[in-house]
This record gives sequence, structure tokens and C-alpha cells, in this order.
Amino acid sequence: MAKTTTPAQYALILIDMVESQGCDRNSLLAGTSLTGTGLATIGARVSDRDFASLVANAQRLTGDPALGINLGLRLNLSAHAVLGQAFMTCRDLSQVIDLFLKYYHLLAPALHLEYEIVDDLCLLTTASSLAETPLDFGFELMCGAMLNTLRGLLNRDDLQLHLEVPYAEPAHAARYYEVFGPDVRFDCITGRIGFRRDLLQTPLPSSNPALRNLYEGECARLLADLEEEHSVAEQTLRLMRKLEGQYPSMPQIAKLLNLSSRTYRRRLESEHRSYQELLDQVRAEHATRYLQNTRLPLSSIAYLVGFNDASNFRRAYEKWTGRSPAAVRHGG
Repeated sequence: MAKTTTPAQYALILIDMVESQGCDRNSLLAGTSLTGTGLATIGARVSDRDFASLVANAQRLTGDPALGINLGLRLNLSAHAVLGQAFMTCRDLSQVIDLFLKYYHLLAPALHLEYEIVDDLCLLTTASSLAETPLDFGFELMCGAMLNTLRGLLNRDDLQLHLEVPYAEPAHAARYYEVFGPDVRFDCITGRIGFRRDLLQTPLPSSNPALRNLYEGECARLLADLEEEHSVAEQTLRLMRKLEGQYPSMPQIAKLLNLSSRTYRRRLESEHRSYQELLDQVRAEHATRYLQNTRLPLSSIAYLVGFNDASNFRRAYEKWTGRSPAAVRHGG
């Protein structure tokens, strides 16, 4: 069974960062599939497990608590081959965001984002994070990369972000304020990255509609190739997220994936997942978004995620997330 992967560029930049601090490459590669061969055989992507081992080794060797932020600031999403070229040919930042939302799985297959515009902010919500790596590292990496990319595209070195951080304030919180600006809140129910809505209309100097269509076609091909390698669990999550409010049964999901129910169940078991676990994960994501972004009564939210009774939904939501619906709605 193929596993989700990370662009090799992330790993190579991380290795360069750590080695520049005088750390030993063999110690950094310990526990990865690169241990025996080194970087000579590295391909276009590395397994998430290898990347997570590199991260753990790098954190231990450098002692840098802000390693995720610092790595993110070295990454520019516009530099990612075809997708980066497609970004550069867009008319304005609004088109870049549209492309990013369609093809960000080329950068991080396990990541799931929700996008919305609320008042004067454009918000990206991390419904699920980078696989294998710790939550705080993955979020820091994404925030740093997003900031670096936006600054590069817009030629705005002074650009800052709105951050809602899905964990308690760390000891190195000062680094967050130094890099992202003052609009940072910790211990939020979900991770969010925001930037000013008026930036969407910023024109890009290298706009080229014909080339954009060409590059986007190649992005679509690459994404189709990548999705063929995804686990059955990941394919299930994507289907359920697209079919919001419908939540197909296990046999229906199996049929949509061109599998028999028996084969589907066996494939999930081999990945140590279950249909019910995946269903609960997606319903929790959707319910959280309704609680945070709408004024719908609890009974309506319960119905939207498949419950006929608000009290049953309340108990289930607390089991899924460890928080009550009321606490999430009121930011507790």
C-alpha cells in the first residue's frame, strides 16, 4: 500500500539548514530509508514517515524549538515546478488562491484545507494537518511557507498574517509575533491562517493566461497520478468531504471506489482504520465549521451531520473532539 509523501525539496532544505549549523548528516538521516544510500537515491518525493524522522532528528540535533517556522520561511510554494509556474502566470492573487485550493495536495497529500472569506479576511482552515509530523511543527511549517510565498508573489516584505493556532502558547511564542505580526491567537479549536481580503486583487506582473492553462493541465495530470497512490482511508476522507451532508454508507463508499465491501473493509483494516472512524472524523470537521462560522441552532447542525437528536450529537461531538459544542462556538 502506497503511503502519502512529501516533496523532496522540503527534506533537502531541512537537511541543508541542519548541516549549516554543524550537525552530522548521518545522525540526521538515522532511522530513515536514506540511511544506507544517503541523498544519492532521493527522488522527487519522500515518504511522510521518512520526513517525520528527519524532523524529529533535526529538532533533537539543533534544539531549535521554532524549527517549523524557520523551515517554512525557507520554502516558497511558487518554486514548486509546474504548480509554481502556474502561480506566476495568474492574473492576480485571487487566481493564485483558486489554483492553490485545487492543487495543494501536490505539496502535501495528507493536508485538508477549508477556505472562506469572513469580513475583511481570507481564511484557510486546517481541517487535517500534515501526516506523521507533530501538530505544532506542521502548522508552523505551513504558516511560514504561506507567509514567504505571499511576500514573494506580492513583493511585500512587510506582509503579516492573522493566525489562530490550534495548541497552547509555546515557550518560543515571541518568534510567532516576530515573524507573523501581532495578530496571533493560541489555543484555538482549529488552525487558521488569514490575510487581508483586499490583497486578492493585487495584479501579478508575469500574468500569462495561455501559459496558465498549459501549466494547470499539467498540474491536473500530476494530481491524478498522485491520487492513484493514496490509501483507501485518504480516498474515503476526500469523498466524504466532497459529499458534505450526505455521508454515504460503507457499501456506497466501497462502490464509489470500485471495490467490493469485503475488499474495502480489508483494505481499511490493513491501514489500521475503520469506516466509522473516518465518518466521525469528517462529521467532526463539518460540525466544527458550522459551530465556528454560522449561527445555526445546535439542532440544525446535528441534522446536517447526520443526527436526529441534538443531545446525541452533543455527546458524540464531545467524544470526537474532547470539547463541547458550546465551548467551540464561544471560543472556549
